[in-house]
Amino acid sequence: MRTAAIASGVVLFSALRAATLWSVGRTPGPTVDHSVAVTGSQRSIVSAEDEALLEDLSKRSFLFFWEQADRSTGIVRDRSRTDGTPVEGGGRNVGSISAVGFGLSGLCIAAERQWIPRAEAIARARSTLRFFAERQEHQRGWFYHFIDLATGKREWNSELSSIDTALLLAGVLTARQCFAGDPEIPRLADAIYSRVDFEWMLAGDRLLLSHGWKPESGFLTGRWDRYCELMILYLLAIGSPAQAIPAESWHAWRRPVTTFEGRSYVGGPDPLFVHQYSHAWVDFRGWRERESPRTDWWENSVTATRVHKAFCLRLAREFPGYTDNVWGITASDSRKGYVAWGGPPRHAAIDGSVVPCAAAGSLMLAPDITVPALREMRRRFGDRIYGRYGFADAFHPTDGWVNQDVIGIDLGITLLSAENLRTGRVWRWFMQNAEIPSAMERAGLTRAPRR
Repeated sequence: MRTAAIASGVVLFSALRAATLWSVGRTPGPTVDHSVAVTGSQRSIVSAEDEALLEDLSKRSFLFFWEQADRSTGIVRDRSRTDGTPVEGGGRNVGSISAVGFGLSGLCIAAERQWIPRAEAIARARSTLRFFAERQEHQRGWFYHFIDLATGKREWNSELSSIDTALLLAGVLTARQCFAGDPEIPRLADAIYSRVDFEWMLAGDRLLLSHGWKPESGFLTGRWDRYCELMILYLLAIGSPAQAIPAESWHAWRRPVTTFEGRSYVGGPDPLFVHQYSHAWVDFRGWRERESPRTDWWENSVTATRVHKAFCLRLAREFPGYTDNVWGITASDSRKGYVAWGGPPRHAAIDGSVVPCAAAGSLMLAPDITVPALREMRRRFGDRIYGRYGFADAFHPTDGWVNQDVIGIDLGITLLSAENLRTGRVWRWFMQNAEIPSAMERAGLTRAPRR
């Protein structure tokens, strides 16, 4: 039995407590309607054996957010070691606000699946929202990217991050709906969302949001002006109940097209996560652009995932570790540090490493190719790459290198994508926030007939 570690108020469960976390017989939560889950064709792809794998992977992914969050503030560590111990050096007590957003959504999943008592999930969500509403340092509602676990103070000279605040807000609004019966959570969520001054983050532009702001130098020079993970940020900004930006902002960002082996999609030479994060919460199925070329963003990310697999298989000529069911590159650690690698086209740093959350983050998009990939990686490499929190962040299939860290946002996209494949719950909770479908309609998206 591994001895529980305690650091800055973050309590890591012992192996016995972790086992108890997954025990059955908890008081059930409300009955969940699964009718908005994946299509029948997607559902048939997941066998009973695969369902068991996804259940185990999801539980382990959630365990990171349960163990690696400060009990008082709810702030989630940016990363930990694969065995749950803190990383060494200056990052051991650093939290990530985007990881908090994934963690809040994870609490909803855990409560519905009875991995933890619903009352405990509500209490953790409530204390997290209370901290961010009443105590967390902010500027005009925007939060610093990296913050201290216990105090919320800015870390690493980080920026007020527009995209990371958006991912936090996504979790806040998910909790607002999942725990709507709580007397405090909806009010706190309303306060956090309505306080964000989206107009200020335009930074002098009429339509395009800035990447962020620093007190030492002002607004960052970069803007969200080209397709990437930005869709959720713009929908939150357009739908803001208090300080919205013009709906025309949706059409202000560029939409470059990549073509690979005869298949085209909107996107550039980016990590695969840019096609996943917005879909973790926003249910784009059945929506498309009203104006020509009438882009279907759901199908766009499905295509991007399929192209990415084909891209990895082409790289197999140089890196034979890439195979039909061992593939996937997205922003992650490498043996030389953190790299935002991806493609096509090829990122120069690609060295044959595999990032499991590339496939896992697209479970909801293309289960016919991603589920077999995770199954094969688990089978072939076993406990070398699969541990307390699921898959290691990255590994090399031929030379044996395995990253010894896991990263919160990579576990988060794994957890949410798996749940959306299995039940569609995260989509349903998030889309129950009236601001979101309203923003989609204002932005010029229209509901298309379901196939």
